[in-house]
Amino acid sequence: MEGVKTKPLLHTLTFSPLIAPNRVFAVVYTCAILALLYHHAITVFHSTTLLSFSISITLLISDVILGFMWAAMQSFLMNPVHRQVFPENLEKVMKENDFQALDIFICTADPYKEPPMSVVNTALSVMAYDYPTEKLSVYVSDDGGSAMTLFAFMEAAKFGSHWLPFCRRNKLVDRCPDAYFRSSHHQSSEAEQIKARVENVVEKGKVGDEYITNQQQREAFNKWTSQGFTRQDHPTVIQVLLEIGRDKDITGESMPNLIYVSRHKSKTSPHHFKAGALNALVRVSGIMTNAPIILTLDCDMYSNDPQTPHRMLCFFSDPKLRPNLGYVQFPQIFHGLNKDDIYACEFKRVFQTNPTGLDGLLGPSHVGTGCFFSRRVFFGGPSSFLAPEIPELRPDHVVSKPIQAKQVLALAHQVADCKYENQTNWGSKLGFRYGSLVEDYYTGYRLQCEGWKSVFCHPNRAAFLGDVPITLNDVLSQTKRWCVGLLEVSFSKYCPLTFGSKAMGPLMGLCYAHYAFWPIWSIPITIYAFLPQLTLLNGISIFPKVSDNWFFLYIFLFIGSYGQDCLDCILAKGTFQRWWSDQRMWMVRGVTCHMFGLIEFVSKYLGIATQGFNVTSKVVDNEQGKRYDQGTFEFGVESPMFVSLAVAAIINLIAFVGGLIGVLRGKNSEGLFGQLLISGFVVLNCCPVYEAMVLRTDKGRMPTKTTIISTFLAWALYTAASLILKM
Repeated sequence: MEGVKTKPLLHTLTFSPLIAPNRVFAVVYTCAILALLYHHAITVFHSTTLLSFSISITLLISDVILGFMWAAMQSFLMNPVHRQVFPENLEKVMKENDFQALDIFICTADPYKEPPMSVVNTALSVMAYDYPTEKLSVYVSDDGGSAMTLFAFMEAAKFGSHWLPFCRRNKLVDRCPDAYFRSSHHQSSEAEQIKARVENVVEKGKVGDEYITNQQQREAFNKWTSQGFTRQDHPTVIQVLLEIGRDKDITGESMPNLIYVSRHKSKTSPHHFKAGALNALVRVSGIMTNAPIILTLDCDMYSNDPQTPHRMLCFFSDPKLRPNLGYVQFPQIFHGLNKDDIYACEFKRVFQTNPTGLDGLLGPSHVGTGCFFSRRVFFGGPSSFLAPEIPELRPDHVVSKPIQAKQVLALAHQVADCKYENQTNWGSKLGFRYGSLVEDYYTGYRLQCEGWKSVFCHPNRAAFLGDVPITLNDVLSQTKRWCVGLLEVSFSKYCPLTFGSKAMGPLMGLCYAHYAFWPIWSIPITIYAFLPQLTLLNGISIFPKVSDNWFFLYIFLFIGSYGQDCLDCILAKGTFQRWWSDQRMWMVRGVTCHMFGLIEFVSKYLGIATQGFNVTSKVVDNEQGKRYDQGTFEFGVESPMFVSLAVAAIINLIAFVGGLIGVLRGKNSEGLFGQLLISGFVVLNCCPVYEAMVLRTDKGRMPTKTTIISTFLAWALYTAASLILKM
């Protein structure tokens, strides 16, 4: 109609042109998998000995799991979409005064593994957002209960009064101090002094009197000197470092709220790890500011784009999306990756490719950081509000008192008490969910089962940038922790295959199941890492001959799966080298962290004591950093996971060399060719392991003890297998 003005677009959605090819390939490949299973069934049925029957059943189990995981992966590829936002149109449809207030949660747990200056840089980067200051509040959760972290933020509050106006005046895009000074080669004497003071305090392990400048600070730090204050057992500490309206920067502009929180902990009460810390922040922030939008960030995931909140508002301001929109998830992007990303820490498929597929269904899963939540999402489904215990925690409660008012602080301390959640719905129906070490995955999953939808926002400039572990042991330990948490979901009453499929539909259920059953990759990978090789060494053929038509089915399945994976990586702006690293680490994880995670979960289920939760170190050793930048694998420490990896590498090398000699001598070359190909492919992927075991002399090489133990175990495994296979 003429005269009717259309509102400017805030966002658009387009369907991927790959939808049709993906679906066609899925049909063809599914037929090939069914043919393979038919071939296995025939082989099992015609087995004449216990040995041949056992081998056939083992391969069948392996391929059933591979087929299931492949099928679950295809769910992400059935309806991928891409979104574009137009933050420049935001102020055309609403005034800045109408922007929703934002509470930002930053979590840290160990000042030695997560350097306080890294956390400070993250906080300063979001405090400097292009967003109304009076609508910004930053909460720092220190689950390590460290005075050193509080001291770092006292220093940050002072520096922020200079940094925030500097960012505004120069219209900086890099608003993380460390990132800015690193890229501009310009140094700030004040920033360097603060860094030196904080690092000196961390080195000493305490805040000395020389750093305490007033009585208010002394009273704050006295809490740590009180009797019985430990990391695992201490009272709540809430320190308001900056308050809107009270604290000004050097230009006279108001500073955002900056609040330090270390929740009450007791050895007699469960603390539920990060999920418990986040729920404490949900309640404390509800009492103090109660912003309708909550941003959660890891301590090392700093803001890389000051316009990010505007991008988020493009979705939360859409009346069509708003009623059921639970959260807007930005991808995890990492800086400092070496050229080939040797440990595959980018997780491009998990953090960038798969979310576009989920976005075409009900929305992406929560990945733990870079996520803007509606506060309402933590209080029941869109049509089933669950009221909290006290009215002050309701998402629609209006805070009318200053954040430092006695009543406000008293109630904030009360809701941060470790016993507050007793006999409540927190962790089960309210807030972040308990029951899994991967609280991010589990919480997002449960929220979507309740009816909430989500949106994936992937701008050209990364919204957030984070650090990655640079040693293989840290990478595998982190993934093992994820594996245990994922299995806790898989074997609970909320299993995605049953509960998830019923609540969200089969495609979403399969998507979440792909992640939940991630650790079972270890079963087929371990089987294919040892069984073909050991039978090859003993001259036993377990695959069709090269002249058999069934052999080409195996070739098609291998090339089809790997080819699709490589193509997806390239289309997502990856490189062949990074894809190669990714598939290599897929195999490495299969015989290490996935396998050990599965073992740890079973042990935990049986009531056997297991290793506790470990924080991944973000501290960078200079020598390790140099080796990482050069693309050299970092072993360096003794680990059971390195033993299993080295045993697999040794067995495959011996099998490949022995098999190659046998083929050259004409010993059943057609029947053993498939096993020889597998051994050769594994050997090619294990080159960094052989180098670390034999050729290297630096501190990052494979420990000699690990090499000796692995060699002995490989010999023992070969001897035992030979005895069994020749019976």
